[in-house]
Amino acid sequence: MKNTQELLNILTLDDLGEGNFNGVSRDIGSPNVFGGQVLAQALNAAYRTTPKERILHSLHSYFLEAGNLELPITYHVQIIRDGGSFSTRRVTAHQKDKTIFILSCSFHKKEEGYEHQMPIKKDLKQPEELLSWTDMLDQFGAFLPKKMKDFLSIERPIDFKPVQIVNPLDRKDLPPVVDVWFKLKGEASDLPLGIKQQILTYISDYNILTACLNPNASVANFGNTQMASLDHSMWFYRDFDFNDWMLFSVESPNTNGARGFACGNIYTREGKLIASVAQEGLMRPMKKSTS
Repeated sequence: MKNTQELLNILTLDDLGEGNFNGVSRDIGSPNVFGGQVLAQALNAAYRTTPKERILHSLHSYFLEAGNLELPITYHVQIIRDGGSFSTRRVTAHQKDKTIFILSCSFHKKEEGYEHQMPIKKDLKQPEELLSWTDMLDQFGAFLPKKMKDFLSIERPIDFKPVQIVNPLDRKDLPPVVDVWFKLKGEASDLPLGIKQQILTYISDYNILTACLNPNASVANFGNTQMASLDHSMWFYRDFDFNDWMLFSVESPNTNGARGFACGNIYTREGKLIASVAQEGLMRPMKKSTS
């Protein structure tokens, strides 16, 4: 995928009728279906069954099985409740006879109320001062581990610019934080809020578990650790647009028992808090081959 339109083509499912929808997958550099894709496709299915005046405010999900990139994914939406202010949906994702993912999400009609938010971090470098993943590949590709080089070589509809540049050859433990600016490639104006939330959900599965890996970077890396999303939750607060860079600011309170937990906030460049994310992921040390 190279741009926003190609991403939207993947996230927009075929309607099979009776609450069933069908989707296909794209490779983002991992052997299995990208978790963010399943999240966003399931949300697309849920939105297609929800009254138009209601907007997503939260989702909670579990990844049950690794998705097969070669097989279509069927999503089934169960209408749990349509109340006076809130609508609730449950989505299950299947490949053949296997359930690979479950999602619960809630939609809310627009209402006025009290307001506050946590501020964006101060004194962060701005995107114009930073290298993108593509820039890092161009400048340092010859020195990068093969697994990282292959991952960075995949074309994506999003530009990522990490604030903290980590040298993968410098084996030292780091603070459990990650701050990444991101921006869509291609035209992203005039998108409905529901579509923007689906795209943001897709993006939110990138980078988050890196905050769990950082404190153990002297011994752990993407090459010797099996990593996968186990669950994923999001809360959505305000409308926004994708025409400028946005910041995903993540921290990891804990890693233990082959699992890591990370949570973060997503801001506009102006500092408006858009959404919060929480995820626990598998972080299993891989045994060295004895052959």
